[in-house]
Amino acid sequence: MKPTLQTYYQDKVIPALKESQGYTNPHQVPHLEKIVVTTHVGSASDRKQAVEDAIEDISKITGQKPSISYARKSVANFKVREGEAVGARVTLRGNHMWEFLDRFINVTAPNIRDFRGITPKSFDGRGNYALGVNDQAIFPEIELDKIKRQLGFDLIFVTSANTDDEGRALLKALGMPFREPKKAEDAA
Repeated sequence: MKPTLQTYYQDKVIPALKESQGYTNPHQVPHLEKIVVTTHVGSASDRKQAVEDAIEDISKITGQKPSISYARKSVANFKVREGEAVGARVTLRGNHMWEFLDRFINVTAPNIRDFRGITPKSFDGRGNYALGVNDQAIFPEIELDKIKRQLGFDLIFVTSANTDDEGRALLKALGMPFREPKKAEDAA
């Protein structure tokens, strides 16, 4: 069974973007390739337990088992040794990606305190969008009673778009709640 957002993309977003962006072929329309969810524990004194907590939280949020990120080199100021576990990452593709994006747009993003939309400025120049989340408590899969430490997450939405404008149009058409820019007349 296809995820709802994927069906919406195929039925509504592709024709809309094809018309608005002037694409002649449906294969020219940008698509979402993957979503990468990462977290790093930083300078926790009990880093091993912190990484285990991060793995548990990221697997609840995404529904997939994460891979562990290891330090590439030792840094004395951060008390990190080469080869030590420092975080976790999950790459979502296919149905898992569409389900996660649907939950993020409709459930998680509105749970952000004082939510007025997410910034539309975090594009990388090639149509990919990065978003930082300060607290895992906004995800409904996390039980608030069982949070041991606050973790932040980075969400990277990788698209096949060639420019930021194409990537922004794709994510906006999928329902990403971007913040509207302030108008000069509103400020006066």
